[in-house]
Amino acid sequence: MNRTTENNIRSIYEKYKQENPKVRIRDAAKALKVTEAELVYSSENNLYLLPDFHNLLNELKELGYVMALTRNEYAVHERKGIYSKAGFHGTIGLVVNPDIDLRLFMKDWKFVFAVNENNRKSIQFFDRFGNAIHKVYLTEKSSVEAYENLLDKFQTDQPDHLSIEIQIPLKELPLETEKFDAKEFHQEWKDLQDTHDFMGILKKHGLSRIQAMQNAPSGFTMEIPRSKIESILNLVSSLKTEIMVFVGNSSCLQIHTGLAQRIVRTGPWINILDEEFNLHLNDQAIHSLWIVKKPTNLGLVHSVEAFDDQGNLIIQFFGKRKPSIPESEDWRLLVQSLTETL
Repeated sequence: MNRTTENNIRSIYEKYKQENPKVRIRDAAKALKVTEAELVYSSENNLYLLPDFHNLLNELKELGYVMALTRNEYAVHERKGIYSKAGFHGTIGLVVNPDIDLRLFMKDWKFVFAVNENNRKSIQFFDRFGNAIHKVYLTEKSSVEAYENLLDKFQTDQPDHLSIEIQIPLKELPLETEKFDAKEFHQEWKDLQDTHDFMGILKKHGLSRIQAMQNAPSGFTMEIPRSKIESILNLVSSLKTEIMVFVGNSSCLQIHTGLAQRIVRTGPWINILDEEFNLHLNDQAIHSLWIVKKPTNLGLVHSVEAFDDQGNLIIQFFGKRKPSIPESEDWRLLVQSLTETL
């Protein structure tokens, strides 16, 4: 996108916002058939920053108490807290503390902006296709001085154009049953010692996650009605069960660990509206919902996993656990209760 195009997009976007004052930028980008990064870039209020992601991520802790936001098409995960130092191994990054807990898959990261939306300040990361990856919003407790220092440190020449690559949607390939060794796959699932090894098994057998649900060993997955999502959250709230909520996109996974207390329905969205954690989940977009069991060296781990009609993972729920601590019995009993009414 060059400057002429940028000016055109800016005027079209401003007109669209006047006609649709409550529109969110992601929805406006879809309606205008541009990317969210292009809309951000077109605004004179926003600043393109040097995409030195490792160093910039490690500066976020200086901002103090902020709100981290990661989303996909049907789920938005918002968690308040303070960033800790990020760790990197190749294209994988980690930010791990009780509040801000992220897994960063950085091969497609390309752009970063300082964004000012009606004086609401944030740092926003985008991939090479112009999709939003992760956003960090200042709160009333954040350090505005540290934010300004960060902008000074990472400010760079504003590019004449934003080079956005065309994203070709990946189509899920049909399972090659003649090559798929179900017996071997089932045994490897049963022999799991760590849930982190699950993706390696899928890769070995050429399975997507939804194909794994459909071809799991007997008793290790169960499809349940999508309406159970609201039941799960209401049970978690009433029983004060601590859970883990995973929401991600292709470049970032964000995790909340703790309670989910205030559950509110707004149209197609089921929401958690707590002081430090908000979730917005369009459960009407869930095509299939699964209870999943994975063995570990500390016993079974149960998750509830939701997929859209394209087989994309929308959200996962786990019971609170740590590497050296088994899954909570409260969560296990809660999941078991879901199956008793089927």
